[in-house]
Amino acid sequence: MWLTGHAGGTPLVPMGEAAGLAARLATHIGRAGVEAGRPVRVDGGRLLAERAALTGATRRGRVSVGGGCRLLPTADGWAAVSCVRPDDPLLWSALIGHELDERLPRRLAAWLAAHSTAELEERVALLGLAAGAVRGWPGGGLEADAVRAPRPGRPRSVRGMLVVDFSALWAGPLCAHLLGLAGAEVVKVEVPSRPDGARFGNHAFYDLLHAGHRAVALDPADRAGRAALHALVRAADVVVEASRPRALARFGLDAAAEVERGCTWVSITAYGRSVDRVGFGDDVAAAGGLLATDGQATPVFCGDAIADPLTGLTAAALAMSEPEGGGGVLWEVAMADVVAATVRAHTAPTARALPSDGGDGWQVDTGAGLVPVAAPVARTPAGAAPMLGADTGAVLRRLGIAVP
Repeated sequence: MWLTGHAGGTPLVPMGEAAGLAARLATHIGRAGVEAGRPVRVDGGRLLAERAALTGATRRGRVSVGGGCRLLPTADGWAAVSCVRPDDPLLWSALIGHELDERLPRRLAAWLAAHSTAELEERVALLGLAAGAVRGWPGGGLEADAVRAPRPGRPRSVRGMLVVDFSALWAGPLCAHLLGLAGAEVVKVEVPSRPDGARFGNHAFYDLLHAGHRAVALDPADRAGRAALHALVRAADVVVEASRPRALARFGLDAAAEVERGCTWVSITAYGRSVDRVGFGDDVAAAGGLLATDGQATPVFCGDAIADPLTGLTAAALAMSEPEGGGGVLWEVAMADVVAATVRAHTAPTARALPSDGGDGWQVDTGAGLVPVAAPVARTPAGAAPMLGADTGAVLRRLGIAVP
């Protein structure tokens, strides 16, 4: 709630039960840690907001907490539009048919106001942009039987397992971080020419998710680098990746083959492995109805890229679950499905925030008593994250893999 609403205004109660789902997932992860003798004590609800605690960001209404996504009206509704990658401004200019200049934000808003959400989604699919129609506003969400998010099973120990993490930004690294807290050895793999973009963001947040991991840099365009990459994956007990399937397929990596030999493969996508569509935490959450309603009955963002930490928690809980029948398993974790699992109930929230007695905070009247609205609090990083590729030689030699 602290991160939901307009800047300087009252915090708003969002749709769904994101914090409740996060709490249940954290409990499952804690039980898996106990199985290994490495209890993992994390507060699921607080995890959803700890990036903002480190960056100092706060609620901004129809602009996302991180500033990279906006809620804008279309001719027939609302859309969440992300512009976070270096090439995005040029692609948005191409979508609306104008040369790129400082007037892009105004021109894009005017184009959206004159076009339907269906037209928007058709064009963004062609250009590989991250945007989505806000479905069924107000209320959003899917019926319970339409939710496809997998559910964690019996907790299992991951202590001593080798986790190879290809992911970037937030959801995948959070999953790998939680596996590391439960006793797994985590090796982060990056391509030298395309490191994790989060390295260039808030350093404390990057340290929080990567301290204690090993950093390997390999170039799959190089024959020796590709051979080392394949050997590292074959040695892994768990692989975490957050790419569209064709990305790793270009490197010659085959998830099905690794699952066949007994590997747990965690595949994080925006909308599913069979859907060639881009999405980030804010636009996916908004498109799925994980939002709040302001006093003008218009949508505002819920939390900070909330689909990311929810998905990271879900992916970690699945990786810490016994595969049905034993052996390997491919866990498909789509952010859109995780969001749908939190907003499948269509009932709009009725609780409202009130100033606290001291005047320096907020509280919510739940009907069963007043509950304070908690400000974001981050855990303390366990140390500094390793530099890009710092452990390449040491990791490969220990596993008996030729160093390129």
